[in-house]
Amino acid sequence: MKYMNAKKVLPEKLIVEIQKYVQGEAIYIPKPEAEYQKWGASSGGRQLLDVRNATIRNAFTSGSSIQQLSEEYYLSIESIKKIVYS
Repeated sequence: MKYMNAKKVLPEKLIVEIQKYVQGEAIYIPKPEAEYQKWGASSGGRQLLDVRNATIRNAFTSGSSIQQLSEEYYLSIESIKKIVYS
C-alpha cells in the first residue's frame, strides 16, 4: 500500500472536514466493493495454482499415489487430499 499526501489529491474543504476526525495519522480508504478482485487474480498466481492442481488431479487419476504427489509437489499429504478429492 502506498501513501500519498492528501493535499495533492483532495480538495481543501474535504481535508478540513477529515481533520475534524483525525489529524496527523495515516488512514486507510478502501476500494469500492465492485472493484475487489479475488486473491491472485491480477498477479496470475491463482491461475498457476489452478493449473498445478489440475495436473495433480490428473496424475492421481492416472495412478500416482497421494504419497508420491506429496513428495513431487512438496505439499503435505492433507493438502494433496484436499486437491484430489475436491
